[in-house]
Amino acid sequence: MAGIALQWYGAWPVWLSWLLCLAGITGMYFFNRRATFRQFKDGWVNGILINTLLVSAGLLTTYYKDARHRQNWMNHYYQNGDMVTVTLEEPLTEKANSFKATASVQLLVHGILQYPVSGHIIIYFKKDFPAVQPGYGTQLVFNKPLQPIKNTGNPGSFDYERYAAFLGIYQQVFLLPEEYKMLPLKNENQLWHFLFHTQKTVLQTLTAYIPGKKEAGLAEALLLGYRDDLDKTLVQSYSNTGVVHIIAISGMHLGLIYWLLNILLSPLKKRKQTKWLLPLLVITGLWLFSLLVGGGPSILRSAVMFTCIVAGESAQRKTFIYNSLAASAFILLCINPFWLWNAGFQLSYSAVLGIVIFMKPFYNWIGFKNKLVAGTWKMVAISLAAQVLTTPVSLYHFHQFPVYFLVTNIPAVPLSGIIVLLEIALCLFAPLPALAIPAGLFLHHLIYTMNSFIEYMESLPFSLWSQLQVNEQQVVLLYALIVCLSWWLMKKNKIARRAGLFFLLVFLFLRTVSFIRAGRRCQLVVYNIPRHQAIDFVNGRQCFFKGDASMVADPLLKRLYLQPARTLFRTTGMDSLGNLLYAPPVFLFNNKKIALIEKALHFNTTAGKITVDLIVVSRNPSVRLTELAAVFDCRELVFDASCSAGKVNKWKAEAAKLGLHCFYTVDNGAFVMKMD
Repeated sequence: MAGIALQWYGAWPVWLSWLLCLAGITGMYFFNRRATFRQFKDGWVNGILINTLLVSAGLLTTYYKDARHRQNWMNHYYQNGDMVTVTLEEPLTEKANSFKATASVQLLVHGILQYPVSGHIIIYFKKDFPAVQPGYGTQLVFNKPLQPIKNTGNPGSFDYERYAAFLGIYQQVFLLPEEYKMLPLKNENQLWHFLFHTQKTVLQTLTAYIPGKKEAGLAEALLLGYRDDLDKTLVQSYSNTGVVHIIAISGMHLGLIYWLLNILLSPLKKRKQTKWLLPLLVITGLWLFSLLVGGGPSILRSAVMFTCIVAGESAQRKTFIYNSLAASAFILLCINPFWLWNAGFQLSYSAVLGIVIFMKPFYNWIGFKNKLVAGTWKMVAISLAAQVLTTPVSLYHFHQFPVYFLVTNIPAVPLSGIIVLLEIALCLFAPLPALAIPAGLFLHHLIYTMNSFIEYMESLPFSLWSQLQVNEQQVVLLYALIVCLSWWLMKKNKIARRAGLFFLLVFLFLRTVSFIRAGRRCQLVVYNIPRHQAIDFVNGRQCFFKGDASMVADPLLKRLYLQPARTLFRTTGMDSLGNLLYAPPVFLFNNKKIALIEKALHFNTTAGKITVDLIVVSRNPSVRLTELAAVFDCRELVFDASCSAGKVNKWKAEAAKLGLHCFYTVDNGAFVMKMD
């Protein structure tokens, strides 16, 4: 992990990484040639050499996994206008206005020159397909220019550019039906073809037999991790109540598959001739299921751990959970070092580690003779233990804390497990409608009951503690606090208690400084939201909004674009201008004048120019910049994302002649102007 982080943030030259690796290997060779008693006495040297090798492994793995360091990477050769040959790596995913798929690039044609290359891009298709629809393995040829993947640039927004870069994707293209041609031959991998076909069959079975779009969508997510049909409002309800982990395919699902495979294949144990087949078939089944559901970090972590368990049992060797965790993390980071930044990877390992460390101490706090009560308390102990180490990570990524997570998890977790088992049974019953139809109806009622319970818990007062802004330093302090207080409570160590109090004081100090700075903040934010107007006037812990009504009415738009910035700035948003002084088209905010031009204006220029600090042009007004220059005395112009690119280019040409400075949010991200 240290090597991975050093390479990504420090960009170490590869020769230095190889030199470090060679030094570690050489040191290990000479160290192991020494007398045994000297090796034992100087064991710390051996530890340094081993960790040197691990750090160099992280450095080298990250360097060579980065697509930009490959000699045949497409961006080293690509020029606008090149003919591009690609293969779709997955079935199309439906979006609101398009279909999306990841594609691998095989060939670039520049004039008469051909370049065999490697790399991946994202392709968006308009929802007007020719007779034959592209699918997995389809090869396409086009020469439309590729566009770089860019963030919106809005404060606090998700870093999609880095997320795509970790997948080796830096460019994208939107294709109309007439802008590409499909080649007659497909380029398919038989294993992935089988998995995609199986996934499609299972999805069709669930959709056919489970009535209700909402219920069928959740059933698909629970069994296969397929989230394209999930109701977005329902997903938010699961997130707000602290049970979104049951939707994400994780160790619970693989544990059920492991249990089922052991039951179904148990007859193989009875004969010596077939006993060896049991671990082989169990491991094969676990990995096929892991690939079928997408092969995310959390499911692969479980697959590696269960593989270690099965291998250990077959060799009659017990596994040690900490070694299994470390081994699985090491293997996954060798496969893809960029999973280190993946929220699912972080939450998965912190949850399992929390359960391993804290579950027994929590459970042993109280003893119950009644088996039902004891079982319930065990579930509570597991939920508490998992929450201990996942809380700092979830606060950092999601900025909220579900207050009633314990109450919600107790019925939701076992019920979701029952639903998954019944979905597997439904898929087996699919050829027999007489059994599949009642099974589907029963599943519908179970899922409806679980959804209703989750939505009810979300509706309770104080169910969610939201807008919690925690930075990296505060996350480190929280983990230091947890470690010290745990050490104190478990080992009665006074030094740990004092250290924990110290970290708590530092954490509270940083939080206090952050709140003081937020209370003094005064700025204007013009958001970069496609085809929308959205402006926040931030004054301390409050902000006043001017923009499209849909940004306020649509909770998804608000949560995606406005809420991250308001959480970052620690503000409470008002969906109106409040008492902000506004004499159209000019705002007066903290002694600054901002002109908002949304339509053609008619001013008497003989009265002299109006001095303003900023002009914001929005919603494609029918106005020329020469007219604005005749009315306003201002050198700064901002064009928001509701303005079309064609019109902005014309305005920019005018602005260059007038000597005005322009800022276009579509090209540069959100515009932030400090008012103090």
